[in-house]
Amino acid sequence: MYYVYIMASKRNGTLYIGVTNDLPRRVYEHKNDFVEGFTKRYGVHQLVYYEACEEKDGALWREKSLKSWHRSWKIRVIESANPEWRDLYAEIM
Repeated sequence: MYYVYIMASKRNGTLYIGVTNDLPRRVYEHKNDFVEGFTKRYGVHQLVYYEACEEKDGALWREKSLKSWHRSWKIRVIESANPEWRDLYAEIM
């Protein structure tokens, strides 16, 4: 199983979109700044959206698709599943 996920710095804040085959581990790495780069630099630590894909190619396609969207569309997809922008990390543990 593969996961496409969106992390945020806060509600309507900086967004990061990624893909992984181990969502709990990857989010933990982002939350604890183990990953050098964008999420550490901008304090992007809240898991606000994720979806599962059975195949790696499908997950990679979906990630690229989401990254190409306008910001308002990304916010709409987050709010359709998570209107309060709760951190979903506890839910996946």
